[in-house]
Amino acid sequence: MLDTNLQAQLKGYLDNLTTPVELVTFTDESPKAKELTQLVTQIAQLSPLVSAIDGNNTEQAPAERVPSMLVRSVATNSEMRFAGLPMGHEFTSLVMALLHSGSHPLKIDAEQIEQVRNLEGDFVFETYISLSCQNCPDVVQALNMMAAINPKIKHTMIDGSLFQTEVFDRDIMAVPSVYLNGESFSQGRVSLTDILNKVDKNAGARQAKALENKDNYDFLVVGGGPAGAAAAIYAARKGINTGLVADKFGGQVSDTMAIENFISVKATEGPKLVASLEEHVREYDVDIMNSNKANSVKRNQATGLIEVSLENGAVLKSKSVVLATGARWREMNVPGEHEYRGKGVAYCPHCDGPLFKGKSVAVIGGGNSGIEAAIDLAGLVEQVTVLEFADTLRADDVLVRKAKSLANVTIITSAQTTEVLGDGRRVTSLRYTDRLSGTEHDLALAGIFVQIGLVPNSEFLQGDIELTNRGEIITGSAGQTSVAGVFAAGDVTNSPYKQIIIAMGSGANAALGAFDYLIRQED
Repeated sequence: MLDTNLQAQLKGYLDNLTTPVELVTFTDESPKAKELTQLVTQIAQLSPLVSAIDGNNTEQAPAERVPSMLVRSVATNSEMRFAGLPMGHEFTSLVMALLHSGSHPLKIDAEQIEQVRNLEGDFVFETYISLSCQNCPDVVQALNMMAAINPKIKHTMIDGSLFQTEVFDRDIMAVPSVYLNGESFSQGRVSLTDILNKVDKNAGARQAKALENKDNYDFLVVGGGPAGAAAAIYAARKGINTGLVADKFGGQVSDTMAIENFISVKATEGPKLVASLEEHVREYDVDIMNSNKANSVKRNQATGLIEVSLENGAVLKSKSVVLATGARWREMNVPGEHEYRGKGVAYCPHCDGPLFKGKSVAVIGGGNSGIEAAIDLAGLVEQVTVLEFADTLRADDVLVRKAKSLANVTIITSAQTTEVLGDGRRVTSLRYTDRLSGTEHDLALAGIFVQIGLVPNSEFLQGDIELTNRGEIITGSAGQTSVAGVFAAGDVTNSPYKQIIIAMGSGANAALGAFDYLIRQED
C-alpha cells in the first residue's frame, strides 16, 4: 500500500506525536476494505503511539459506513472519520488527522482556535469528496481541525465513488459537498474562516471590525493568485507595509491539475504550487487577509489614499493598490445552466468526474482544456461527447489525436448549446443546434462539463477603472491603470496571454511600478 519512501516520510511525521492515537476500522471482504486494513496496519507499525483496532465487533459498528476508519485521540477523545480509503489528495488529510489527534500543534491562529473551542451546540459534519479533487482536502482538513479542537464537533470524509447510494439519494453531483446535522451546508471549496462565519453568527461582524481597525498600508494587493503572490513578495522585499486581501489564496490555480509549462519545474499540480506560493509569501511581513472579497476600489481625493471596500463592510486604505483578482470559468449562459449547477452542470472534471462513473457526459469546448477534460473523463465515464461551437477544434494536435483514438469519445463541431434539461433534481439531457443544418438535437446524459475559457473578475470595478469591452483592466507598461496609485496584474488585465508564469511576472512588474510611484510621492 505505502512504498518504502512514503513509509519513511510518514514515520518522520509520526515522530511528532506526543499522545496516543487509535485507528479503528470497520471493514468487510471488499477489496477497498482489505486495502484500508493494510493501510492502517502499516501506519500502526510506524509509531508506538498509533494502535490499530478492529471495530467490527464494537457497539458502534452497525452505525458506521463500511469500509471506514475512525481516528481517535486518547488524550482528548476527539474523533475524525474517513469513509473510504483516504489516499490520493486525501492522504495529506489523513496525515494531518493523525498529527492533530496526537496533540501536534495546529497551524491556525490562536484566535480561531479559541473561536472553535467556544462554539456552542453539537455539530455533525459530513463531506462528500472524490480522491482526484484538489479542493476537497482544504475543506476536509478545516473540518477535521475543528473536530480536533472541540469534542462537540464530529466530521466524516466520504468518498462519493464508494458510497454511490448516498450520493444518489442526496443528489450530490459536485464535490466537495458538506452536510451539517443532515442538512446541506456548502458546496465547493470553503476555508475555515468561511465555515466559522456560517456557524458563528457574530464572526463576520467581528472580522469586519478587526479589518476596519487596520493601519493604512503602503501597498495592498487585492487577489491571492500567482500575480498577487508575486506582487506581495516584491513589495515586502522593499520593506514597505504590505497587505494582501483575497477571497481565497491561490485563485484559479487551485482548480488546475497538471502544470507542465512552469519553467524550471517539469511537472506539478495546482494545489502544490498554491501551497508553495503561500509559504513563500508568509516568509515576509505580509498581512494576509483571506476569505474577504472586494466590492469597490476608489481613490479618496481628499486623503490621496486608495480605499478598498469589502463585502463585509470593512474598508482598507492604502497608498497604492495592485488588482490581481484573476478570472473564473466562463459560463454557457443558456437556460437551465444555473438551475442545474452542482446537479450535473460542473466546471472541474478532476473534482467531479468520479461522481459520473459509468454514465454519459458532455464537455462543452474544443480548446485544450476541453479536450484534456474529455481525455481524463474517458477513463471514468461510459461516454464523452465533446461539443465545439466552431467548425474545427482549437486544441493542440497531440491532444486531438489522443481524444479521437478513444473509443468512448465523440466529437461534434459546429454545435451551439442552447439549453440544459433536467427533471428538477438533476441533469437529464442537453439541447444543441447544428449550426450548419439548423437542426436541433437532444443528447441524453448525466453531466455537463463546461470548458469554454475564462471571464475576468472585474465587475466590481465597472465605472471606476477603465476596462476593455471584455471586462479586462487596461494597464500600461508598468501595470498602471486609469486611476493614479492603482495598478493591476495577471489574468484580470488585458494581457493577451493567460499563463501562470506570465501572471507572476506581471505581478512583479506591477509591484515595481507601484514602488516607483510611491517614492515619487510627497509625504
